[in-house]
Amino acid sequence: MRKLVEIEDLSGLVRDVLGSACRVVGVDRLRGGSKKGVYRVRVDGTPMASVIVYSWAEEENFWPGRNDTDAEDPFAPASGLAPFLAARRSLENLGARTPRVLLADDSRHRYPADLAVVEDISAGTLEALFASDPARAAAVLDELAATVDVMHRHLAPEYGRVDLLERGGTAKGVSCEQLVLDRALRDLDEASGRDRRIAAADGRLRERLHGSSALVTPRAAYGLVHGELGPDHVLVDADGHAVLIDIEGLMHFDVEWEHAFLEIRFGEFYPVLARPGLDPRRLDLYRLAMRLSLVAGPLRLLDGDFPDRAFMHGIAEHNLKEALALLP
Repeated sequence: MRKLVEIEDLSGLVRDVLGSACRVVGVDRLRGGSKKGVYRVRVDGTPMASVIVYSWAEEENFWPGRNDTDAEDPFAPASGLAPFLAARRSLENLGARTPRVLLADDSRHRYPADLAVVEDISAGTLEALFASDPARAAAVLDELAATVDVMHRHLAPEYGRVDLLERGGTAKGVSCEQLVLDRALRDLDEASGRDRRIAAADGRLRERLHGSSALVTPRAAYGLVHGELGPDHVLVDADGHAVLIDIEGLMHFDVEWEHAFLEIRFGEFYPVLARPGLDPRRLDLYRLAMRLSLVAGPLRLLDGDFPDRAFMHGIAEHNLKEALALLP
């Protein structure tokens, strides 16, 4: 039985941040976190009505088996205070808005895990705004597109997670495209073992991956990519500005990898984010690889006790159909 955060766990911590007059009146675990716990802490006695606490406790990681956080592997699960802070520094230096950090603590004195207390951007997500206020969402999307442009134009001569490159490290692999191919083949193996429809198309999917990869030519500069930039990972603050969250996987990589994800997650709104000059051969490989990742990953998560099972199964099912639709 997992022990997740309760109100008494955070009362002293939040009082340290907001002052002795602060009283915690409620703690809610927010939906969707699979590698860290995200908690809204409601308070009295302070100008702030609430704060957000990130907890990177082991109990908060719902991924079974592959919990390796090797920073040298761009595709290893990115989790922890160090990659969060490194990503935040990189984004803030480029003018990209992220939640303001009120406390970052890896001492384990206040709480037995790395944690951060950040401002609560409680106006909601861009995803919700698309439905509730399309005109306001359009303005936020325009701002997000400008932010993504700045990130993607921020080039580095090496690929890898920003916390690794910041320390002078070198990422694994010989190229982005080879890393993507290797990961896609692993995802295909996993998905084939879990679903007969993928298994029946395994040979054709494998041939398509190898064929697309063979057409990609070398590259020597890599943009800054979020890695999971969906409209659910963009909050909207009270002034209508886009605020990026779930940033731990920030890395320098082929921007086509990001665009393959943006196409999927933004759907009909993607044209605002689309840009000329992307490598069509990389996109061809990365689109299929991304679909396979979004099949294998959710199915792997469902091997454990992730609570929102219907939602995760729906992601796998949708992307399975889309992966098969990419076959000739």
